[in-house]
Amino acid sequence: MENQDKPKTFNVGDKVVVNYKIKEGEKSRIQPFEGLVIAKKGTGLSKTFTVRRIANGGLGLERIFPEFSPNIESVVVKTPGSVRRAKLYYMRDRIGKLAMKVKEKRA
Repeated sequence: MENQDKPKTFNVGDKVVVNYKIKEGEKSRIQPFEGLVIAKKGTGLSKTFTVRRIANGGLGLERIFPEFSPNIESVVVKTPGSVRRAKLYYMRDRIGKLAMKVKEKRA
């Protein structure tokens, strides 16, 4: 399990995979949620981040995760993004491939 004292190293515009622990009765499993980070909010322990992905049929799904939740197993950055805004709410209006496309960060 990841150390909760260490801050997660991802920013708005990054494509991430959030491995979230789900409890079903007595069993628990890890469900990945892959998408684009469109917002980070809050201060201290109440920080949250919003991840958006495009589901089957072109339907946009957004999920808000608490940053310091014990149910988050890990946050893996697939591709870092380079954006000029703190909130990417304009991505909600985009359709098709453009709905998940941001400029990639150069090394």
